Order: sequence, then C-alpha cells, then structure tokens
Amino acid sequence: MAGRALTVGAGSVIGNRYPANFDVLHVDPSRPLVVVADGMGGGRGSAVAGRTAVDVFVARAAPSPQALRAAVAEVQTRVRAAGAGLGELTGCTLTAFVGAEDEPAAWIVQLGDSRAYRLRGGLLELLTTDHTIAWLGAVYGWWPADSSQAHAARYRLTRYAGHPDAPEPDVLSVTLHPGDVYLLCTDGLAEQVGYDRLAEVLASPDPDRAAETLLGDSLRAGGDDNATAAVIRVGTGATHG
Repeated sequence: MAGRALTVGAGSVIGNRYPANFDVLHVDPSRPLVVVADGMGGGRGSAVAGRTAVDVFVARAAPSPQALRAAVAEVQTRVRAAGAGLGELTGCTLTAFVGAEDEPAAWIVQLGDSRAYRLRGGLLELLTTDHTIAWLGAVYGWWPADSSQAHAARYRLTRYAGHPDAPEPDVLSVTLHPGDVYLLCTDGLAEQVGYDRLAEVLASPDPDRAAETLLGDSLRAGGDDNATAAVIRVGTGATHG
C-alpha cells in the first residue's frame, strides 16, 4: 500500500523560566521521523539526557514495535551511562512519530509526559498517557485536578529516559488518514494551551503556521517552561518522492 504524503512544521521556544532550552527537537520528513524530548530540570544533566536520548533514538529507530523498544532500551542505557559521572539528575522524556515506509501507518513512542495528539474529523484526541503521578491521581480521583497535590504530582514522573529501572515505552500503531493532523509537544506547551485552542489552531492547513501560533500562545500564557511543538499533516500520495 502506498504511504501518505506528510508535511511537518516545528519549532521550540525557551520561555521565561529557564536561561536555556532543555527541549530537543528532531525532524526528518524523508523517513519520516519526528522526535521530541524534554530534559528534567535546568542543569547539565537535563541537557545531556535530552541530547543523548534523541541522538541514540534517531540512530536506532525503525518502524516496528520490536525495533522501537530496542531503540528505547539503548536510550536508557546510554542516558544512564552519560549521567553516571555528572552527580545530578540526568533524565528526559521522549515522544516520537515514526512513519512506516510505503505504508499509510505510523508508530507513536511515548516515555514521560510530553504528548502526542491527533485531530481527525474535527475531533482532537490525546493519544498518549502522561507517565506521572498526577495522571494516576486524575484517573483514580486521588485529589481535585486543580489542587496543590495535583500540581506537585505533575513533576513526579513514573517513566522517563534515564530512570534507574529502565522502563519500557508505550508503543502505539496509528493508521494515517488524509486530513489527519498530529501534534507532538512538550508539557511546556500542553500545560499552557487549552484543548479548544489546540483544536482550533491544528485545523490550519499550514503546519508551519500552526506550530508557530501554538508556541506564541505558550509565551502569551506566561512562557512558564520551554515549549516545543511539531505539527504533522497527512495528505495523499507517497510519503517519499
């Protein structure tokens, strides 16, 4: 079966909280492959983890669940090794969109609390689960969503790259329909731009414009974190020229 033509718009902003951007973004439309990582904290360990995780994943990723799990296992090994001599927390999230060559399908890889959304037929859905205590608290009703306990629990990740137990990622298969729009983003965007606004902006036919608008929205909302967005629009025809 023929693949789908994909167009990608992406970008990242520092925001107002950190002196540098600890998000890492990789876009390769030719594979196609989009990866978003978000370092934990504002230290060297955050920067090392994000860069290492993305570089290793890009080098190892292939469109099968076995290959993607193996790539993340190597990410875990390499991030932990990189952080061994730093003496500080060395970890990051990892969310990826990995296209399947000559197939109208893709894989979503999820580790941490960056996110993947899909807009299809006017309905915006969150495809990934946040690997945080806050997510568990929301699912099981441990506390109100706007409580101080819920706020603090957002920073308690249950899975991430560099975790001492090397947890596996979630790997999700998706079929690409013409007109679908996927958004990969870090929590600096997801926590500052609401559902209705995400759906409105992602309906734009221009992924570059959509990504730019969403990043601007995160800054207008306060820019409380680094924010990264990659918008992937599915067209028709072959994925590769």
